[in-house]
Amino acid sequence: MEARAHGWRVDHWLSRLYPNFSRAQFRRVIEDGQVTINGLAIKPSRRLRVNDVVHVTFPDETASTLQPEDLPIEILYEDEHLVVLNKAAGMIVHPGKGNYRGTLAGAVQFHFDQLSDAAGSLRPGIVHRLDRDTSGVIVIARNNQVHYRLSRQFEQRTVRKEYRAIVRHEVQFDRDLIETHVRVHPRRRERMTVCPPDDKSRVATTNYEVLERFQGFTWMRLMPRTGRTHQLRVHMEYLGHPIVADSMYGGGDDLRRSQLLRGSTVPGEPPASHPAEEFAAPAGVAGDSAGAPEAEEADLLISRQALHAFRLEFEHPVSGQIQSFEAPLPTDISRTLAALRELRA
Repeated sequence: MEARAHGWRVDHWLSRLYPNFSRAQFRRVIEDGQVTINGLAIKPSRRLRVNDVVHVTFPDETASTLQPEDLPIEILYEDEHLVVLNKAAGMIVHPGKGNYRGTLAGAVQFHFDQLSDAAGSLRPGIVHRLDRDTSGVIVIARNNQVHYRLSRQFEQRTVRKEYRAIVRHEVQFDRDLIETHVRVHPRRRERMTVCPPDDKSRVATTNYEVLERFQGFTWMRLMPRTGRTHQLRVHMEYLGHPIVADSMYGGGDDLRRSQLLRGSTVPGEPPASHPAEEFAAPAGVAGDSAGAPEAEEADLLISRQALHAFRLEFEHPVSGQIQSFEAPLPTDISRTLAALRELRA
């Protein structure tokens, strides 16, 4: 056991090292005797000491087996040790809560013969995760040694992550640091929320930089230092600038060209101070989204959170070289930016 972990509760440390599993899951497997330290069964409250040897049998959330699926994936980089992918928006990373089909885990199981199983049979190769509707760079481990080394880099916060996001309203500062405590929302368990420090909260830190401002919107660069669940989404809501089309955190259900033409920034809001006639609809484009399906499709800019994992930089777990990978912007975000530059410059 490394000196950095000295004094930590074992369940807390394991959930930090392997973020695909919750602290509650590790407590259950510890109580079932599936975690030993120096060959002995322990309690979840056991504190770690330098040179402890920890052995873990990872929990399997369900008896179901992962079925390989022939789903399209975009490979950014591949070698014998790891694969870097550009995850599409709408794809769940791994099975859970009744979602056992259409996952990235099933897709990589189909496309690659060898993957790590360090995170369990339902998460082959999965070292970290992105939210279902977040697109962008994700790294997959092809063996357990690589998996452990990559996981340690995430746990030690040496991996550099950069996201791009379109948020609502005009962000005041060109760059700043957001540092809060976050925890699961007390009433809506699927959400996270900013809170005062307590024994159930964790520090969340994000750097941001404004790339471009529009009337009612901002194009941003987000660099999370920590990796909390929904961190960027909850931080932008806390700042008063929810991510566009993030319905869970106040960003609306979608963004449409007709909303920009009317001068409204959020569905249901009154028009902005500039008159709507400044944004007169071009010929053939309706001033609202009603009409034929073709008009609906042409009107819709984006219907999922406008958040993209743009860059991931880490030390290659075998060569030791620093490597950086970028995922090109997806069509819906590029289309939204084009509309903002045209109508809200």
